[in-house]
Order: sequence, then C-alpha cells, then structure tokens
Amino acid sequence: MSNSIILTMIMCTFTVLGNSNYNNNQILDKNMKENNNQKLKIKIKDKTFEATLMDNPTVISFKAFLPLDLEMIELNDNEKYANLPKSLPIDASVPKLIQKGDLMLFGANTIVLFYKDFTTSYKYTKIGKIDEVQRLESALGKSNIGVSFSL
Repeated sequence: MSNSIILTMIMCTFTVLGNSNYNNNQILDKNMKENNNQKLKIKIKDKTFEATLMDNPTVISFKAFLPLDLEMIELNDNEKYANLPKSLPIDASVPKLIQKGDLMLFGANTIVLFYKDFTTSYKYTKIGKIDEVQRLESALGKSNIGVSFSL
C-alpha cells in the first residue's frame, strides 16, 4: 500500500471519530439543557404542586439537597420560609413585585415560598415559580407547615 492511501485512510478515520465526538457533545448539551428544565415537586399535605426551576448556580446547588423536607414558618401573612442546611450561591436582586408561587432565596440559606402578590424592596435570588397557584394559599394555610421538595 502506498503512503498516500494509508494517509487517506488515517484522515478518514479521524474525520469519522471527530464527527462522532461532535454528535456525542451535541447530545450531552441537549441533555444538560433538558435537565435544567426539570420540574420541582412541592408537596404540602396531600397536594402536590410543580414548579419550573430557573437555570442558575443557585438552583444547581439547591438540587443537591433534594429530596428535602422542611418545616416552613409563616411570615407576614404572605410567605413561608425555612433555613437550608447550607448556604447556596446567590445572585440577589430586588424583584419589586413578588408574585404568588415565587420560590426564592433570601440571603444565602433561607428559602421562601410566596403565596400572595405584593411589592418589596428586599433582595432575593430566584429559584423557580409554581406553575399552577390556584390552591396554593389554601394548601399552605395560616400557620407553620411541613413542605417537601423533590425532583
């Protein structure tokens, strides 16, 4: 066999392998994007709510805690909060308007679930938002309550 034929065969092999790796990387990128769109399940008594998660470092770190059961404390007749086992990375900003169903991080380790709309001047890092909020306020009630978070 001549050197040019061997060289051509080698180049074809690298081209095939290179395209295979490119396709595998495309599949991995697609799977990572799909994972970022995972739904969070929030169970309150016998009701389960789904939340769409944000795509940020806070959510990636939060998912490492899941599944997670928390005793959430009533505050201001509009939210429930609980402290997480460890601090999470933050990118806090003032949302101005809190909406029913917002799930946010206050500081670096306090998770807050809002069940009423209101304006605020406090800074939060967004975690996600409950998709269907119609029964949320009645499910949470007016006192402290156990809430379970899972994927």
